[in-house]
Amino acid sequence: MTTINLKDFYYWYTQDQFIKVSDEVAEVFMSDARHEMAYQRRLSRHKAQYSLDCDDGIEYSACLHEPTPQELLERMELFIRLWNALNSLPEIQGRRIDAHIILGKSIKEIAEAEGVHEESVRQSIKRGLERMKKTFCFFHFPHLEMMKKCLGL
Repeated sequence: MTTINLKDFYYWYTQDQFIKVSDEVAEVFMSDARHEMAYQRRLSRHKAQYSLDCDDGIEYSACLHEPTPQELLERMELFIRLWNALNSLPEIQGRRIDAHIILGKSIKEIAEAEGVHEESVRQSIKRGLERMKKTFCFFHFPHLEMMKKCLGL
């Protein structure tokens, strides 16, 4: 018979509580304790202590996708194409698209700021986006056949 302290194995015991158990039961308790300690050690070594409450940014880094150099290059090329398409527009259309899509202003706010009717702003944005689409497709598909396909010709 072996004497064990229940406080060592059960967290709800706040004071020492000694009991006598058979050797087999004591061995199972000790084996479980060793297994738990080994598991905690592996967690620490591999930095797998995830908790959304610890506020150390680990959940942010787990959700954050680190882009590859290829993805960064593609993103930069896409940005340059969109920037060229936006800059190819007349000044008024470019300014209205920038205010509406990039800055998030409503059509009503843009119309009031420029002193024009809302419908003219709406039509200007629509025509500007269509023109940007054609310009973007031209930069995206420099081959004639693909450009015709993109434009629907």
